[in-house]
Amino acid sequence: MSENIVAKPKREMLNYINVFRGLAILLILAGHTMQIGAKGSWVNNISFEVWAGGTALFIFISGFLFQHLSSKFEYKNYLSKKWTNVIIPYMLTAIPGIILCFLVPQLYGNPFDGLNPLAQIGVFLTTGRVHNVPAWFIPMIVIFFMFSWVLLYLEKKNILYKALPFLFIITFCVPRMDIEPEWVANFDYLHKYFEYLKFIGSSFVHFASMYVFGMFLSANKDKIDIFWDKRRFFFGLMIVTAIADIYFNHYGMMFNGTVSKIFLTVLVLAFLKHYDEKIKANEKLNHILDVTAKYSFGLFFIHWYFVFAFNRLFDVPKVLPVNSFIEFLISSGIACLRYLFVLGMSFLTLFLIKTILKKLKIDNTRTFIGV
Repeated sequence: MSENIVAKPKREMLNYINVFRGLAILLILAGHTMQIGAKGSWVNNISFEVWAGGTALFIFISGFLFQHLSSKFEYKNYLSKKWTNVIIPYMLTAIPGIILCFLVPQLYGNPFDGLNPLAQIGVFLTTGRVHNVPAWFIPMIVIFFMFSWVLLYLEKKNILYKALPFLFIITFCVPRMDIEPEWVANFDYLHKYFEYLKFIGSSFVHFASMYVFGMFLSANKDKIDIFWDKRRFFFGLMIVTAIADIYFNHYGMMFNGTVSKIFLTVLVLAFLKHYDEKIKANEKLNHILDVTAKYSFGLFFIHWYFVFAFNRLFDVPKVLPVNSFIEFLISSGIACLRYLFVLGMSFLTLFLIKTILKKLKIDNTRTFIGV
């Protein structure tokens, strides 16, 4: 890379971004535990809009931190660190999911059951969607890792951020693809695999704007204050786009929950930056959010296993039914309990594993569990 990039002074972690990372993982867990209502119902569409879509925030933060910490970027070293801190823990925390895919393939939703076991493992790790449903994020973010030098080169040439309007148009006009095991049940194994790869590729294209947007605001941190000054306007845009998404999704015309999350992202970011000193002054609150941020990647890696465990232990569906007001209250209560169970058990498991690894004189526990 060029000398002026290497010569940049080393930058420290920003507290408001650290706090944002902690809040983002809490939203992601909510998206996987708090959905209620039959698919296609108004209740389900609303709960999906409120709780789902935390991935957009996570990708924004990834882009922000990439640019913020790029002062001494060196491609091979960068990829080496990502291998150690992202890919290896991803593969190690994949083991429980892979075992479940083999032991209870129908119950766990493994559409590749019957394929050669080694081939299945290859499929699982390169798609991430089967053995650990939220982990599709890793194969997708690896694409950003691979093109990291291109992004910095385009930034240096003052091209990257000029492309943001085009990237946002793609996000607005190209809905995020989704995939479920039952949707590919009648395909042959190769066709199934290509469908999962297409899901990863479409996610990369859909979310590219959020990653680059994160880089843009990292490079222009003063512009975050604009979102605070205009917070009522952007709050209005968030509500309008959320309502539009609920309406269109209900009638099967469009699904694009990312749009409202763009406005949520800038509002949360502006709020946290504006009140950064007050948050830091509240040591207890800041400590809790800091711990959550530090555990965020580990929580991301393992929380789905506890979602599955809760659903099986208490015999409840992933999306809780709502056919009456009483059932709405009951389902909401169960969803809250599921959220607390998943969050608590994930935290406890990571803490125990981290403690054991430390006692075994393994200092870099992040390579094993992401924490």
